Amino acid sequence: MIEYRNLRIALLGGGSVGAQVASLLIEHGEELASRAGAGLELIGVAVRNIDAERTPAIPKELLTTDAESLILGADIVIELMGGLEPARTLILSAINSGADVITANKALLATHGPELFDAAEQVGAQLYYEAAVGGAIPIIRPLRDSLAGDRVKRILGIVNGTTNFILDLMERQNESLESALATATELGYAEADPTADIEGYDAAQKVAILASLAFHTNVPLDAVHREGITRVTIEQIESARKAGYVVKLLAICERLTDAATGVEGVSARVYPALIPSTHPLAAVHGANNAVFIEAEAAGDLMFYGAGAGGKETASAVLGDLVSAARRHVIGGPGVAESTHANLPVLPIASVTTRYQITLQVVDQPGVLAAIATLFSEHTVSVETLTQSAAAGNESGSGEPDATATLVIGTHEATEAALAATVTALSINQVVRSVVSVLRVEGL
Repeated sequence: MIEYRNLRIALLGGGSVGAQVASLLIEHGEELASRAGAGLELIGVAVRNIDAERTPAIPKELLTTDAESLILGADIVIELMGGLEPARTLILSAINSGADVITANKALLATHGPELFDAAEQVGAQLYYEAAVGGAIPIIRPLRDSLAGDRVKRILGIVNGTTNFILDLMERQNESLESALATATELGYAEADPTADIEGYDAAQKVAILASLAFHTNVPLDAVHREGITRVTIEQIESARKAGYVVKLLAICERLTDAATGVEGVSARVYPALIPSTHPLAAVHGANNAVFIEAEAAGDLMFYGAGAGGKETASAVLGDLVSAARRHVIGGPGVAESTHANLPVLPIASVTTRYQITLQVVDQPGVLAAIATLFSEHTVSVETLTQSAAAGNESGSGEPDATATLVIGTHEATEAALAATVTALSINQVVRSVVSVLRVEGL
């Protein structure tokens, strides 16, 4: 029997996720209450337009445009509006009123996370955000709680379903980027303006959150190195397949030591990369997400599932709601975020990685020796090299205008050395063009 009073729940936002949260909370309220130890009463849903159509429908009597008043009457506030404002102001208002807050707002957390966590700590409130990264995938709670006694070394994540859907179509159906993006848009995976997805902004916000949590360090969004998928070509996809790789947009954060200075810090970055076809992340298809964690004691762990979708994301939100309700029943202040390590965020140049470089070069004697010398001068070691005649020069005639294609795989080196090598290649007289550069991860 539930003896604790009903907890008043305010919901900010009635979009696809908000409507699902409201529907599931109403439909399964008694069951959720039995898990939480208290009744969960949805007292209202703040929306911009009360008359807008919603799927599933929200009872009209719950809708309001007065978010401020709704917050003041709530024990727990669920923010699903998205964007920076007015979400930030409303969350701070909720925290200052003594309410716990649940949010799926990755952009807000990546930009204003420290401010919000500090505000919650000051009043003993709790900020929950499982749905902010990975949709239905439970990743925030395992990092914050289950692995709190371990030392996370590295995280590789596919955290944007739209870009994974696009790259997967390119890989499995040989579609161009433009065609795959059009398909993603038609099916509703990509927005009318897909910039946040295909340019890596969405993934950068998520990796900033993961890095801050995994390494107990504030990782600001502007410290995340970001590259999108707009330069990925079907030729790169095909070349990767032949070499035993697939191309994925990876969100990577890791603990590392700068080779030049000896400073220990963290790196957070997003870019398209090659991963071996045998790596677990290579098997993540469609719009799914996955996060691969390398921990010192626990070893390798992978969390896989739907990274978006109204009902799927609502699952994570309701999980946080049950946790928040249990805290109210048990009592005590919220648990502050752990940021004690305060490690510096190192630049991309400090990262150690591998490159696969595709060059169009002059097809004549001495070219390979010149290329090898250039790599040696930049202290980068070549691991693999394949050569083929360029189109129209299949015979390898060696004529003055003849060209050949070189695909060079490097050993591990610093990003600074690898980037300097590519720059030197681009201006070398035997190199006609640097066709492609992709990093290699997951080895």
